[in-house]
Amino acid sequence: MPGILSVATKEPPYTMTQQETMEIVKNLFEQRYPNIDRLLTIFDNGQIKKRNFVVPKEWFKEEHSFKDKNDIYIKEAIELSVDVIRKCLENSQHLKRNVSPAEIAAIIFVSSTGIATPSIEARVMNRLPFSKSTKRIPIWGLGCAGGVAGIARAFEYCKAYPFAKVLVINVELCSLTFMKDDMRKSNIIGTSLFADGVACTLVGGDEVLQKEKLSNKKLIPYIVETESQLLRDSEQIMGWNVVNEGLQVVFSKDIPTVIKEWLKPNTLQFLEKQGYNINNIAQFIAHPGGKKVLEAYEETLSISTEMTRHARKVLQEHGNMSSPTVIYVLQETMNQDVEKGDVGLMVALGPGFCSELALLRWEEVE
Repeated sequence: MPGILSVATKEPPYTMTQQETMEIVKNLFEQRYPNIDRLLTIFDNGQIKKRNFVVPKEWFKEEHSFKDKNDIYIKEAIELSVDVIRKCLENSQHLKRNVSPAEIAAIIFVSSTGIATPSIEARVMNRLPFSKSTKRIPIWGLGCAGGVAGIARAFEYCKAYPFAKVLVINVELCSLTFMKDDMRKSNIIGTSLFADGVACTLVGGDEVLQKEKLSNKKLIPYIVETESQLLRDSEQIMGWNVVNEGLQVVFSKDIPTVIKEWLKPNTLQFLEKQGYNINNIAQFIAHPGGKKVLEAYEETLSISTEMTRHARKVLQEHGNMSSPTVIYVLQETMNQDVEKGDVGLMVALGPGFCSELALLRWEEVE
């Protein structure tokens, strides 16, 4: 089975407390939005303490064209990707030695918050010494589901090529999609949740794990199986509307209900096909889309708040960063004590409407 060898994350430079963010929104919207104070309670109720952004708070008060926003996206995505790749490949906590970019067989680049052609990973390959024959696999449009989807695509690549080392890079700069003249409630809710973040994961095939002995940890999470599910005719639940000003958030209040009615049977069937049930899950690695999403996971799957503690910590300290967020939760899990044979379930939801699942098992490197 392919396994996860190293994980790294990178926080963008500007930190804002939830109170600071709320005050910006209030100042921008209070003259045009009736009962704004009642709506602003979502900032206090979301269990988010602070978030990181690639732009300072003054940026949100100004007008910006789609081009201006996208130019920042390209510049910052390149710089953050270079930094997080180095952190991942030189992660002495996870790796016995540094891994050279030249050893990487494929780069899977996942993002939904900006547009670039050539895509970001091609530009990164000109900054770091990757092989010119490294496969490039850019994935756009999966939103929050992209964290688990990237791991799943790396798993499939390494099953086909067991000597391969694959990098998964998740870059989301949600702040750059903010629209100061968008009076919709979903825009204010999104502003209370979303943040910027970057993550990088190194996945190795069987031959890499067995022969190179790269891991500096006694136990690593092997990837047992993955699954994607699409809920038909549900495009209106989550995504973007592309408008002249940029990417306008589509964010339905029905997401917790969808989790309860749709995700549960899919998740239980996925586990059953692998010979497990929810009681076998020792590590629950969920994308923390928000407080209500985590509560829906707990209620629907009958799991305790202890099982979602890493997801809650990431939500409190970073907010919802879209696709990298679940990788932050994976990093928290990998840095904690785990037992041999522990089974983990990675879960994320995204536009489509879709779910991405990955079953992990912590074992010694053979």
